[in-house]
Amino acid sequence: MSQAVDVGGAGLVVDLHAHSTASDGLDSPEVVVSRAQEVGLAALALTDHDTVGGIPAAASAAAALGVRLVAGVELSTHFGARETHLLGLHVADLALLDRELAIYREARLERAAEMVRKLNEIGVRITFEEVLAVARGAAVGRPHVARALVESGWAMDLRDAFDRYLGDGGPAYVEKRKMVVADAIELIHQAGGLAILAHPAMDFTLGQVRQMKEWGLDGLEVLHPSHSVEARGLLAQWCEELELLPSGGSDSHSVSDPVRGLGSVPVPAAWLVGQDMAIAGRRTSAEGRLFR
Repeated sequence: MSQAVDVGGAGLVVDLHAHSTASDGLDSPEVVVSRAQEVGLAALALTDHDTVGGIPAAASAAAALGVRLVAGVELSTHFGARETHLLGLHVADLALLDRELAIYREARLERAAEMVRKLNEIGVRITFEEVLAVARGAAVGRPHVARALVESGWAMDLRDAFDRYLGDGGPAYVEKRKMVVADAIELIHQAGGLAILAHPAMDFTLGQVRQMKEWGLDGLEVLHPSHSVEARGLLAQWCEELELLPSGGSDSHSVSDPVRGLGSVPVPAAWLVGQDMAIAGRRTSAEGRLFR
């Protein structure tokens, strides 16, 4: 799903990583799209965590405002013991992806309920209903439990909630149900999208990225708020060496965020054009095999 809005003009910028209330963002999909238009983005990718539930509303808003929407998702996966996030961009089959991710959304609910149980055991009295109220129907995750802790007065802010209770090794930490990188890449491809390694910074070696390339990885998120100039340069170099597509975005969770607001990381529209060409080439190849 992707509107045919021209983004080929010189100087145009896009944002290919943003979140809404469909997962752990603070703004509705419609507000996210509206903000994208306000800041002059030629295109926006909505990439909520483990759900494509916000895409239909975002697509309607984008069509009305003349903003190109790239249907996306951010999958929580594992590379060995390390949690690794993959962006699925240019997803075409939302229904297929939604069916597969329903299993993980149910696991998220079970995980949040277990976190609440552990919190209650150590005297922190919040309820699972309070967490669901914070989530407002979105795919439930640790940030929603953290917000419930803040709203109930058990933590000063989200950082405090993670540091004292929810962070890895904390008294209320519960491990996620794991999807491995290779399977996530395959799922994104089945849904017609491109698999992009999200905010890799300096966390991976060239050899590890090469391994993911062998599994079908399509690109690297070169531009991200967490990346230093050095990291951006190295990742761009790896894209050239391994013939991977560059991508990037703000990773915005709030349109009012002064640091990670939409468009805060200007991504050249030419990168999106390159992704479009890769998608078109893949579909042309598939049709050729079909009719050969």
